[in-house]
Amino acid sequence: MSDFLHHEPCPKCGSKDNLSRYSDGHGWCFTTGCGYFEPATDKQTQHNYEEETQLETKGFISDIPERKISKKIASKFGVRVTKGTDGKIDKHYYPYYDSKTGDLVGYKVRNVATKDFTISGTNRGAGLFGQNVYKEGGNRYLTITEGELDALSVAEMFDGKWASVSLKNGAQSAVKDIKDNLEYVESFEYVVLCFDQDEPGLAAIKAVRDIISPNKLRICTLPMKDASDMLMAGSVKDFTECWYNAKPYTPEGIISAADTWEYLKEEEDIESIPYPWMALNEVTYGFRPKELVTLTSGTGMGKTSVVKELEHYLINNTEDNIGILHLEESISKSAEGIMSVEYNIPLHIPTYKSKFSKQERYNMWYKAVGQYDGRLFFFDHFGSIAEDSLINRIRAMAKGMDCQWIILDHLSIVVSDQEGFLDERKAIDSIMTKLRKLVQETGIGLFVVSHLKRPVGKSHEEGGQVSLSELRGSSAIAQLSDMVIGLERNQQADDEQERNTTTLRVIKNRFAGLTGKAGSLLYNKDTGRLKEI
Repeated sequence: MSDFLHHEPCPKCGSKDNLSRYSDGHGWCFTTGCGYFEPATDKQTQHNYEEETQLETKGFISDIPERKISKKIASKFGVRVTKGTDGKIDKHYYPYYDSKTGDLVGYKVRNVATKDFTISGTNRGAGLFGQNVYKEGGNRYLTITEGELDALSVAEMFDGKWASVSLKNGAQSAVKDIKDNLEYVESFEYVVLCFDQDEPGLAAIKAVRDIISPNKLRICTLPMKDASDMLMAGSVKDFTECWYNAKPYTPEGIISAADTWEYLKEEEDIESIPYPWMALNEVTYGFRPKELVTLTSGTGMGKTSVVKELEHYLINNTEDNIGILHLEESISKSAEGIMSVEYNIPLHIPTYKSKFSKQERYNMWYKAVGQYDGRLFFFDHFGSIAEDSLINRIRAMAKGMDCQWIILDHLSIVVSDQEGFLDERKAIDSIMTKLRKLVQETGIGLFVVSHLKRPVGKSHEEGGQVSLSELRGSSAIAQLSDMVIGLERNQQADDEQERNTTTLRVIKNRFAGLTGKAGSLLYNKDTGRLKEI
């Protein structure tokens, strides 16, 4: 048998690490439903045996003492042996029978000393090893192992009571062998997979588990490598306990009713945190971990001002770590924005900034930002970035820096220069899918800023109402966000208060279902703050 080397991407299904590469050059993809296969570069190495054209029956039926296989079980399976000049068994002959006619077509010959295999005759068209012994549907349980000795060992430990068969060529042939003999396999009430407890064996289980009907499939986990090892170690009782306790397989994503309480308890432990604005809380009931919240508006509508208020609020009203990614401003501007909110002074404007000495500004920085070293993290990058690099940075903030809340400002610039994408829509779809998965994977609360498309009617800059259909991209932002909050403001209004008033509109609310206007925020140019009115 060949040895497992490493995981690599699959060219068929796109999985990054589900294709297993082996020492003979062959590769299997174990993604459910994919089954991509690359043959070995050398056929003889792939099978680890040579096929002969002449069928010869050699040897005699005997026990196999070094493997603790009795003559009774060897005879039941028709396994023959030969002995060398020293009187010891030197070869095993495992018979294979045509799956349709039942005729003997070949022997798989095991050289005991070298552990190599050859074929006398052929095993093409043959069923599983042992398939001829246990007829279709003639037994309640069927155990499938990787190798012939394992099938014999299972039979030995159960005294031949339950059907046991093996794959024709180990883990690498699992998918093909079971598919080729699926009618036979499905004829039993229960099927127990008892593959080797190594990486190729576990990968083979993953590859075939959705082929067999889930109501009958059991997966046996052993404390040793395989059934043969357990028989030789005298661990028959341990094996039978593992076998009888083999867990029924439930396909991924299907949850029984009895297990749903655990999910309910987990949800009950999630605490909502209120926004700094009362009217918004009345519609959203605050924000929560594992939510992706999108803030959106037209150009220059004050999204960043809202985000700065939110950052300052998170710092001062939670004890959680916070990650900040502003891709259209420097680190100094990001820090200065939080300082401005803390001191109610628009420090980005020179006439206000010049009122304070360098030492005073340092003291202000330390109180607003610097003292939160270890809690507050910034991403030092300007402009577009490859989506995988961005995802890795957010994952690092979530898992490496334990950030519970992460702000990404903004999505549109991430995809503005993506190589390999034909258009912005596909790029946004791709990055939103990865962000959604990351939120679920890490449990973070993620705030994403996004721009809008130009509306058909009244422009957003003149106070046009925001709708989900105007989000940039196709429908990924709307579909994958838990909450979408739009900002509306008439930048061109003659009245100063109207010109500086931003209306918050909830246009998607997966948590509570409530949508519509959620209050207004008035910008004060002297303080740089947004005040709810």
